[in-house]
Amino acid sequence: MGRKGMLRMFLLLFFFSSNLVPSALAIWLSLPISGTKCVSEEIQHNVVVLADYVVIPNDHSHNPTIAVKVTSPYGNNIHHKENTTHGNFAFTTQEAGNYLACFWVDSHNQQGGEVNVNLDWKIGIAAKDWDSVARKEKIEGVELELRKLEGAVEAIHENLLYLKGREAEMRTVNEKTNSRVAWFSIMSLGICITVSGLQLWYLKRFFQKKKLI
Repeated sequence: MGRKGMLRMFLLLFFFSSNLVPSALAIWLSLPISGTKCVSEEIQHNVVVLADYVVIPNDHSHNPTIAVKVTSPYGNNIHHKENTTHGNFAFTTQEAGNYLACFWVDSHNQQGGEVNVNLDWKIGIAAKDWDSVARKEKIEGVELELRKLEGAVEAIHENLLYLKGREAEMRTVNEKTNSRVAWFSIMSLGICITVSGLQLWYLKRFFQKKKLI
């Protein structure tokens, strides 16, 4: 494979990595005095998630504290911490779906203005400690980059399988919905025809009793 072929391959892998591989997100949140701000991410099963958060004080003389709660798609509590200025959480997803991280200002710190929080959210391959991998397997340079690309390809493959499964689920739901709509339409039509027939029979009997026909 020539240099142009290698360049195309790296560009293709970079494109798929940036669009299909779970990556790192740096998020800046401005928390109101009262109320909650949440960050959600749809993550598939058996994916490693790492996150660090820290309060960025506007006034160095006052360091407000916040509360943090992370829940799974089924509402299970993964991480809950109160009266803190910084922290982190790490977990491996047990079910696929939207994972929710919510932040709010502690009740005894609601005298000032908004509170800014910096959230560093890493998912999947972005959460892997490649320095430890390099030291453990004694690899570096191009070999380490190839290992990263291999991990990216595996993550792309897993994500494509997940999307394929979701597509199959949505198609099944769509087919069931269309079938139910069709049966409902047939039942509605049958009910309308029956009601119309009963109305005609009733009117005919009524006019016959009145000797109008």
